[in-house]
Amino acid sequence: MKTTGNTIFMTGGTSGIGLELARRFRDLGNTVIISGRRKDLLDQIATEDNIEGLVLDVADPASIATAFTDVTARHDVNVLITMAGIMQTENLQDPTHLATSEATIDINLLGTIRTITAFLPYLQQQTDPAIITVSSGLAFVPLALTPTYNATKAAIHSYTQSLRLQLAGTPVQVIELVPPAVQTNLLNGAAPDPTWMPLADFTDESIALLQQNPDLEEVLVDRVHFLRAAERENRYEAVVAALNSAH
Repeated sequence: MKTTGNTIFMTGGTSGIGLELARRFRDLGNTVIISGRRKDLLDQIATEDNIEGLVLDVADPASIATAFTDVTARHDVNVLITMAGIMQTENLQDPTHLATSEATIDINLLGTIRTITAFLPYLQQQTDPAIITVSSGLAFVPLALTPTYNATKAAIHSYTQSLRLQLAGTPVQVIELVPPAVQTNLLNGAAPDPTWMPLADFTDESIALLQQNPDLEEVLVDRVHFLRAAERENRYEAVVAALNSAH
């Protein structure tokens, strides 16, 4: 994927990794359009960061269809980033966790699949098209506190691999962004743990990796290899224990 001269549409992007990546891509000479459920927040970002936004709820198929029609009528989008997601703790012994589980699957997994399905035929007609999905280091080693989040990110990893295989021989590049724990308020909307990777460091390294290797399939900052390679390097049980003893 080239890192300049694109027109990028991002689901999510009003905070955390999404917003910071949107700023970095904008600064590299890309047109960036973000989305989210809160129009007031999108308007604020448009004013403060000069990044266009549109209202989108990825849990609503009709909202995705409307957003697709709107953004492609005004922009020649060639890069789609499926950033929208939620991360919440769950107690699987409490039946009320099911509402959280269903919402997490609807937004993180089905939202990604719905959005890619809506945009893919259009992207296949564009120049230098790319799709960036967002999984997590927790796709490879589970954090017990966030079981459905882990499961959706494991599913995103697998779905991305299948998408890449099915699109082999087409112009569409498929890239998976695999964050470690990053200092954002994604987890339950709470303040981040200071031991997590600083957001600026994560975005700096991720952009650098894309610039250094335009053909890469997974964006893996150094800090996520602890999780990503745990099973391959026969460290899985130790990493599971270490990860969950800290929480």
